[in-house]
Parts: sequence; structure tokens; C-alpha cells
Amino acid sequence: MLLPVVGLGMNSAMDDMSLIQQRHHLVVRELGGEIDLEIGPGDDDPSFAHAPLIGVPPQESSADDHDENKNLAIVSHIPSDDQEILKSLPAKRKKKVVKRWREEWADTYKWAYVDVKEGTTRIFCSICREYGRKHRRNPYGNEGSRNMQMSALEEHNNSLLHKEALRLQLASKDKIIADKPIYVKALMSKSAGSIVEAALKRDPNELEFIQSVQEVIHALERVISKNSGYVNTMERLLEPERTIIFRVPWIDDRGEMHVNRGFRVQFNQTLGPCRGGLRFHPSMNLSIAKFLGFQQTLRTALSPYRLGGASGGSDFDPKGKSDNEIMHFCQSYMDELYRYVGPDKDLPSEEMGVGTREMGFLYGQYRRLAGHSQGSFTGPRLNWSGSSLRTEATGYGLVFFAQLILADMNKELKGLRCVVSGSGKIAMHVLEKLIAYGALPITVSDSKGYLVDEDGFDFMKLSFLRDIKAQHRTLRDYSKTYARAKYYDEAKPWNERCDVAFPCASQNEIDHSDAISLVNSGCRILVEGSNMPCTPEAMDVLKGANVLIAPSIAAGTGGVVAGELELKEYNLNWAPEDFESKLQEAMKQTYQRALKAAVEFGFQKESPEALVHGAVISAFLTIASSMSEQGCV
Repeated sequence: MLLPVVGLGMNSAMDDMSLIQQRHHLVVRELGGEIDLEIGPGDDDPSFAHAPLIGVPPQESSADDHDENKNLAIVSHIPSDDQEILKSLPAKRKKKVVKRWREEWADTYKWAYVDVKEGTTRIFCSICREYGRKHRRNPYGNEGSRNMQMSALEEHNNSLLHKEALRLQLASKDKIIADKPIYVKALMSKSAGSIVEAALKRDPNELEFIQSVQEVIHALERVISKNSGYVNTMERLLEPERTIIFRVPWIDDRGEMHVNRGFRVQFNQTLGPCRGGLRFHPSMNLSIAKFLGFQQTLRTALSPYRLGGASGGSDFDPKGKSDNEIMHFCQSYMDELYRYVGPDKDLPSEEMGVGTREMGFLYGQYRRLAGHSQGSFTGPRLNWSGSSLRTEATGYGLVFFAQLILADMNKELKGLRCVVSGSGKIAMHVLEKLIAYGALPITVSDSKGYLVDEDGFDFMKLSFLRDIKAQHRTLRDYSKTYARAKYYDEAKPWNERCDVAFPCASQNEIDHSDAISLVNSGCRILVEGSNMPCTPEAMDVLKGANVLIAPSIAAGTGGVVAGELELKEYNLNWAPEDFESKLQEAMKQTYQRALKAAVEFGFQKESPEALVHGAVISAFLTIASSMSEQGCV
């Protein structure tokens, strides 16, 4: 969170705060205190230049500086008699604004950083790297603004200087990413702490990957304390075996050329060839590719099969693209990747933004370049990938896993209110199986908000939802047909009353406040459908409230199971009943392995952390044993 410096009135308040300068950013550590702001004579108050600031190198002056210096020089040449008269006039009362500093203001200040230009303190725009009249506004409103309560972000975004900078930024596709603080969990063991410290030093900017590493190390703390040799094993495991980054040029329907960045991280092949998804989304980067690959490595190790883990994708956005454009992109992506994939190396599968269409284009180009059709990519088409129930496997597996948890409590899903986030393949199949078990799923969501139907979804409503998604319509259209349904803009479903929650959207979709809402809504079980759906702060809240968490590396093994079944026995046309029976058995084995490992290392079976710790412990010990046998490779 960034704090602009405005006038002398903030000096005393700033002195009481703990400030850290990171890349010209002032980060406020403590939130919740009241701040008194005195607004001076105006934006161009000369006292602004004398505000104390952490020292940074001066920059070259600009025309604005010369204009302001001229004004100051004119004032200094006023005759002394006139100056005495001005001093005798009653001083204009300064307005005082008292506001509560709140967490929701955090994103407001990402646009600014403080710097010195020719000895003058300025507030600069993080996008345009320049300052101007609008850039120096008081964050809570200022004299001369039409709305005293207009936020700093709105003020800034309305400035012509910023709009021009933003236009240039979008034209050049340069992305300004604000620094985020890394949440570091306290660890009892020095050995475990040294692993996290080493990861932080090596990859300080990979926030998602560091977060996943911390969660795993926290779960393995008892294991590492019993055998210090695992420290070295973990350090080797945390470095991917192969990281591939490449450009993906493609031409759109208008004949214009575009370039995206492609990734494939083959994280670990100790147990066998890699399996893992491809994600096409604008937010995709190396940190996310590594975190997904690390999670997949643990997931495959926990499954009944000996497989490695990988992940990849691109920052390409398939939304709004024609079939022809997506085909051109997928073919260009595979032109580079085909060298590193194959039946005995690495087989990609579907993930966010990659479905039947994309996998078909990718496999077709791979077959063309490789010159053979041995093996297959994991996807839903019988004619080129085997099992007809591949896409259902992950969603069905989540529900089967929830049923296993409830069975140990002498309960069942029938009649339980379930909240589901997301509206993609996994979420829809979770809804389908919940309805089949007699549960009452009441929500789905998308990037704009969430839909709630108090009567619950049934098979007819689910079919309607699928039609809406297939036609690329908004979930809001559902509420036009079913009167008791409501769509809430810019909101999440976690404040709806529920017994079981299935987050199936994306990583870190549940933050601290969402976790509190879940607890207050009566949620007792959370089954992770997406990878790492909870922030560390959210995990602390859920564990403190004794909410039982089923980790994605265990609950999400259904996709791994289906992929292997279709590869090993792809000539068989599975009946749905046979496939579900094999899937249920595999999920049961995964559940029992996780619980057994937790109990062996002193966790109570009923503990909300048992499955989280047990799943990681079982997966890690399996990998570590093979790494030890294979030597330093």
C-alpha cells in the first residue's frame, strides 16, 4: 500500500507509522489508526517542497519546476509594507479531514510513488512516471475538487496526464505491476525456516510460488524435524527440472501480428513422465506456472500412479478470439513445445482457458510435427484421447472426496447446502454430482459476480446454465428466467449460508474477509477445487474456526486418475458406471493415504489440518524416497 505525501499536515502522522521504502514505494505496515490531514492553501503550496522524505536521488527539473519558481520569486519581491498588511489579515482556516485508514484503501495508492526532482518533493504516477496538478491531490479530497470525498484513484484516473500515459502503456503492452508484500508464516523449526528463506532469496518476486512453498513446508515441519536430511531433498525438489519460456507469434483475422509468452515447467519426473495442465489467461506468468507445476507434482505423487508433475500455458486470452485465431495461436505454441512433450516425456491436459477446441488444435499440430500419433493429450474427445468422461473426472472426484469425509462423520451430502464458485468445467460437474447425491447447490460465479438460487439447482437448471455458458452469455440472464435467483455484481458467494464450500475458480479467491464470511455462514467443510484457493491469512481463519479443509492435491486427483486410465486402456469405451467405480476407488485410496500419513506424524484424525498435512506428507515421502534411490540427478 502506497502513501502519498501531501503538505506539512501529514508529517506528524507519518512519523508515527512504520514506513519502508521499496522501489520508491512507501508501505504502511499498520492499518486501522486514524490520520489527521490538514489541507494547505492549495495544490501548489510552497510548503510541499519542504516536507521530510526518505532520501532518494534527485532527478532533472522540468518546465513545471521553473514556472513554480517564478511564482515564488514574484511573491518574494512584494514590498515589505504590503507584506506586513498581508500578514495582519486573518489567516484562512485550514480544512481538517479525519478518516479511518482501512484495508480497502490499499489498492487506491498503487498508482503513486514519492521522489525528489531538483530538491522538490513530488508525488509521481507509477504508470507515466511524471507528476502534475492532479497527481498531487490529497487522497481524501482537496480544495477545488468537485467532490470532497472523491478517492485518490478516481482523481488520478481522471487526469489527462494519466489517461495519455495509460493509452501509451496499453499500446506498448508494458505492464506496471505494483509490489505485493509476501506473507511469511512463522515456523518452529529452524531447518524448515531455512528452506523458506532460501526460496525467498532465490525467487523473491514469485509470490504464488513462494506461497505454495510455505504451505508445503508448514505441513512438513514435523517430518523435517525428525530427519534433517530432508532439507537437502526439499531444496532439490523446489528447483524445477526444466523451465521452458518462449515467444508465441500469431496473426489475427485482420492480418495483424501479435506476440505472447509461452511457458512449460516440467517440475519433477522422479516418479515418471510429467502430467499437467495448460492455462491460457492474461495473468499467466512464470510464478504461476511454477506453483501449478509444484502442486501437480504433489498431486500425481499422491495418486495411485507413478507420475511426475508439470504445468504451463501462456498469457494469451482466448476470450473474444475467433476459432481461426485460436487455431493459429495453438499451432504456434506447439511449434516450440512439441520438442519437449510426448508419451514418455510430458503430456499436457486442460486447464483454465484450454478446452476441447484448444486441445484439438494443439494435438493436431503435435501429431503433424512429431510425425506419429503415439500417445495422446488428455482431453474429452474419444476419437483422439480415450475416456469419454475425462472432463467430468475432476469435478466428480471432488464430490466423491467430500462424501468420504462426511461418511467418517456418519453424515451424507443429501440435503446439505453447498456453495460453489466458478462456472467452468470443474464447477459444472461438481454441481451435476451434488444434484445426483441429493445435495442443494445454490451458487455459481464468474469474473463479474455470483449467482444464487435459494431453491437450489436441479438438472434442468444446470442444463440452462450450460447453455448460457456455451452461448457466452452472462450468468445474470439466469435470474431473468428464475425469479427467485439473484445475481450480485462485484461480489463473491462466501457470505451465503452453507454447510460445504467448493471453491473452483482460481488461486487465492478466498481472502481473509471471505474466510470470516464463510465461518459466519456456517461452513464446516471446504473442498478445494482450484489450486491454492485460499490466501495464507484465510487458511489461518478457517483452521482457527475448525473448518475441515480438503486440499486440492488430494481432492483434485480425479483428473490424474482419468488421464492414466484413458492412456493405459484407451481402446476401451468406458460405461459411466464402470468409470465412476474406478474413480471412486482411486479417490478412496488417496483419502486413506492422506489420513494415514497424518496420524503417523501425530495429527488427530478429526483435526481440521489432518488432510492438509497428511496429503503433503504422503506425497513428499513418496517423492523423497525415489529421489534418494536415484542419486543426485
